[in-house]
Amino acid sequence: VSLFYKEDDLNSFLLSSAITAFVGVIMLAIGRGAEKSLNRRDGYVIVSVAWIAFSFFGMLPYYIGGYIPSVTDAFFETMSGFSSTGATIMNNIESMPHGILFWRAMTQWIGGLGIVFSAEASGPTHDKVHPRIGVTAKWIWGIYAGMTGTLIILLVFGGMGLFDSICHAFTTTSTGGFSTKQASIEYYHSPYIDYVISVFMFLSGVNFTLLLLM
Repeated sequence: VSLFYKEDDLNSFLLSSAITAFVGVIMLAIGRGAEKSLNRRDGYVIVSVAWIAFSFFGMLPYYIGGYIPSVTDAFFETMSGFSSTGATIMNNIESMPHGILFWRAMTQWIGGLGIVFSAEASGPTHDKVHPRIGVTAKWIWGIYAGMTGTLIILLVFGGMGLFDSICHAFTTTSTGGFSTKQASIEYYHSPYIDYVISVFMFLSGVNFTLLLLM
């Protein structure tokens, strides 16, 4: 997106990617040869640490590029995105580059679908969980992506630009609510857009396992 719009946020993404990849390689080296099984306590630790780690690395484009110069604010914005909370510290959203706005919307889309599961045994192993959870997760992600794609098409049909349609579809299916406009969807003064987003926000709030069964 940064390359397409030829804006100045590309370097912040490249540097953020490099830092994240470097730390990832180090962590892979440290964990090499570790036992490949999880118990319930391991799962709790992984989930807790993952939220913090995701938010730390996810805030780098904001902070490195100077778009959110405060570490606290950058971390808050990213955590709000990944947790699909929707709270924001930005007060001039439309001044942000397209790449930053796209990343901001994508943090909500990535964080919008969480799958919580519990195996019958107290110490589930990878082999025991994968056949059921893995297939179910793929179907649920398929529904999630399908709803997002459908919403993008409907928003474009309603007169919203492609970029804004993608970002709003990301944040609607995740029920997060980030927008590319300071006034959110009120900016468009379109009952059609209001109704379409409201319907998809309702559908996205339904348990995705129930949608799968339907």
